[in-house]
Amino acid sequence: MVRIVEHGTWRLTEEDESRHAPGEGMLWNESYYFDFATEDGSLGGYVRLGLYPNWGRAWYWACVARPGHPLVIVADDDAPLPAPGETAVRTDSYRASQEIPEPFGPARVSLDAVAHVLASATDAYGDLGGTETTRLVLDLEWDTVGGAYPYKDLPRYEIPCTVSGTVRVGDETFDVTASGERDHSWGERDWWSVSWLWSSGRLDDGTWFHGMQANVGFPMEWPSFTAAREEGPVHLDGFRAETVFGPDDLPEYSRLGLKGAPMTATPTAFAPVAVTSPDGVLAYFPRALCRFEAEDGRTGHGWTEWHQPPGWRDHDWAPSPNSADDQEDRS
Repeated sequence: MVRIVEHGTWRLTEEDESRHAPGEGMLWNESYYFDFATEDGSLGGYVRLGLYPNWGRAWYWACVARPGHPLVIVADDDAPLPAPGETAVRTDSYRASQEIPEPFGPARVSLDAVAHVLASATDAYGDLGGTETTRLVLDLEWDTVGGAYPYKDLPRYEIPCTVSGTVRVGDETFDVTASGERDHSWGERDWWSVSWLWSSGRLDDGTWFHGMQANVGFPMEWPSFTAAREEGPVHLDGFRAETVFGPDDLPEYSRLGLKGAPMTATPTAFAPVAVTSPDGVLAYFPRALCRFEAEDGRTGHGWTEWHQPPGWRDHDWAPSPNSADDQEDRS
């Protein structure tokens, strides 16, 4: 039986696994995310389908990240909208599908694409034309662990998962047994006004965790949970995060104040993208496969993202890079 946490101002139903009728405004968006990381952190990836029906386009991103290896990525911010009620995307260079036949049950993601191979992950911020390419094939299934976690005040939910299947990069095929998360959200999504941190992973004792903080200048009850295989997500209060940034504004590490399991998230392989608004404003979206080290000695792997719209450093979540006090704290 799938358990749904009930702690917010809206009720999650089985119908919410499907697409929703668009609201008003060009930036009304519906988003499906799927990410995964192997237990040893040697391989990870994510897929995101973002639908902007009032803007007349979809965003489709998919990547495979491996520490010490080039980033392999598809990043299309002008993809055709799927047919009403559908989530499949097809272009001249890739075919992608996301299927959830049973609400809150297994989700299958497939992709066959010509992907870009980037020796420097930040090359993803520029024009990818002319870069090396390779074939990227995903055939993966996200199986629900315990239940779903809806955000308190927003139409969005997260589902901790085990992930299995195959990943093919060029001539290499990887059998995947991993942990991950999938999420689904809808409503206005203005990527050019608010920065945020989002993090999700699994520790080596079998605990899945999630935390999110929007950087609005004051504390709030940010969405966070832990989950074990035997139970659904358990809501936690008081999540907060602080990050130190280095060259190219890429994060060096983040301290995650997850209740009962404070930890450090350290990027091991980046997979960023850049996004441009309808009126030409640019925002950067560094995402990374991470190693997590909890203060109680547990470790794990997963994904963290640090969204950077214009003016993002004006918020209080980003201490000065490599500050002396911070370095002393880490020694």
